Amino acid sequence: MKIKLLHTDGKARRGQLKTSHGTIETPFFMTIATVGAIKGLEPSQVKEVGTQVLLGNTYHLHLKPSSEIVRDAGGLHKFMNWNGPMLTDSGGFQVFSLAKTRKITEEGVRFNSHIDGRRIMLTPEESMRIQMNLGADMIMAFDECKANDEKRKVAESMELTTRWSKRSLDFVRKTQAESEEMNPHLPTKDQQLFGIVQGAIYEDLRKKSAQDLVSLGFDGYAIGGLSVGEKEDTMYQMVDFTLPFLPEDQPRYLMGVGTPVNIVETVARGVDMFDCVLPTRNARHGYMYTSQGVVNIRNAQYKNDFTPLDPNCECPTCANYTRAYLRHLINAKELLSHSLLVRHNVAYYHNLMKRVREAIEEDRFEELRQEVRETFQ
Repeated sequence: MKIKLLHTDGKARRGQLKTSHGTIETPFFMTIATVGAIKGLEPSQVKEVGTQVLLGNTYHLHLKPSSEIVRDAGGLHKFMNWNGPMLTDSGGFQVFSLAKTRKITEEGVRFNSHIDGRRIMLTPEESMRIQMNLGADMIMAFDECKANDEKRKVAESMELTTRWSKRSLDFVRKTQAESEEMNPHLPTKDQQLFGIVQGAIYEDLRKKSAQDLVSLGFDGYAIGGLSVGEKEDTMYQMVDFTLPFLPEDQPRYLMGVGTPVNIVETVARGVDMFDCVLPTRNARHGYMYTSQGVVNIRNAQYKNDFTPLDPNCECPTCANYTRAYLRHLINAKELLSHSLLVRHNVAYYHNLMKRVREAIEEDRFEELRQEVRETFQ
């Protein structure tokens, strides 16, 4: 998977990625659709406010409704009525979050379902099989996400991730080569597989992880294991250190990041792809991203505020509703608040990415970077 670089401004990259469901303008942010749905919005509504790519969750979709049901529906695109590009994760981060109930072996990870407690075995091959059933355009190799720990344990985890990554790659390539076994309704032969660099906060481990994965030959590369409790400056340091070991002509994905400031800071370092739950999760709690900074719409100061949530935003929420009304909805626990607030935060993030792309094209990215930092810090 090659990224077509159109322009650079410093290390910031403006490009395009081609997928079986259309061309993606980079850098870009993926809206989270965990179980094949965006909280409070229809796919057409997230597309209307600028979403290019959705991210589905392998672990959750495996448990409910099952990847077989999604496969039989024609894949996740058809199942949820989304005709744009899509990425699915590997389930590795969910395994990380289930530390109390999991058992990790060379074969894979055994854990209890958070829904009904049943024991489940997830291996690299099973993660790939599930993701191929789901039919996303971009899929992720199975990894172990290891947070800050003693170096010996992180090294063991990183080496395990490399072995699992090779098994993931071997399974996908073998399955793609056996075309008679492919579902004709899924874009499985065109799926692009990303390897995930691990190594926590240790530079030598990050270097080895990146070099080992690149030697295997993935379609794209992700930086995992960050934004999991380390200091922000440490995260930036790890991104700075890792990126030079990744191919310049392939997409670079920083997983689970982040805030508007995190995004512009790591675009400045050469990252192309992002995802995070913050815009949708925070919206449901009333924390809104605006051109004037974060607005807690629950606050009493907005009780009689009949101005738009963000005067510089053209999304349907800002065009049609006031801060006073939005405050009333969320404090009254009306479901409509989820729809209107999520739509704005999603629109803010995608408008930010559009501005990032334009700024890189016009060689004024540093000016935008400074503006975002001043707005949110």
